[in-house]
Amino acid sequence: MPTNVAAVVRLMLVTDDQLLRGRDLVQLALAAERGGVTSVQVRLKHSTPRDLAGLVRSLVGALKVPVLVNDRPDVALAAGAAGAHLGPDDMPVRLARSIAPPGFLLGASVGSQAEADGAAEADYWGVGPWRTSPPKSDAGDALGAAGFGRIVRLAGPRPCIAIGAVHPDDVAGIAGSGGKGVAVVSGILSADDIETAARRYAVEVRKALPL
Repeated sequence: MPTNVAAVVRLMLVTDDQLLRGRDLVQLALAAERGGVTSVQVRLKHSTPRDLAGLVRSLVGALKVPVLVNDRPDVALAAGAAGAHLGPDDMPVRLARSIAPPGFLLGASVGSQAEADGAAEADYWGVGPWRTSPPKSDAGDALGAAGFGRIVRLAGPRPCIAIGAVHPDDVAGIAGSGGKGVAVVSGILSADDIETAARRYAVEVRKALPL
């Protein structure tokens, strides 16, 4: 496991096809990086593997923060990304771990005890949904602070980050429930000023989760 996982996932930008609105993802990610995001997870459900790999290579070349790829560890490895994030219906984390090189970061989406059981070999867990999230309307019932905390307790020393319509003023409560960071989709990408939107989260993260 990489030694700096918690630092990498403190403020993760997760992309979404619908929220790009024709804008250039590399430029959006650069603005988010200036605002303080610590990693970028590329989630583009409607891209072909070839297009996805090309975009990931561009992001890896442009950004200083680590880039991860949602669902596709094969694309992540081919494109030189730092890691991959897997959901319950994706390649099992155990299998991905068996083919990943040392230092390759693996995250897993966890929203229940059953999903936690299948994510034991992940480096971090994305726990949610914190609340109902329009980009992920099929993600299940909102966990809230109590449900989030229950899953965090299953994770042991593994850092957990909250995802699912997380607002900047949620960060303190997430930290109080044992979370080590947040993953943000629409809270950043729906804004016209990406850098300012990211900075609002970064300020709260630094206050609630000092390094």
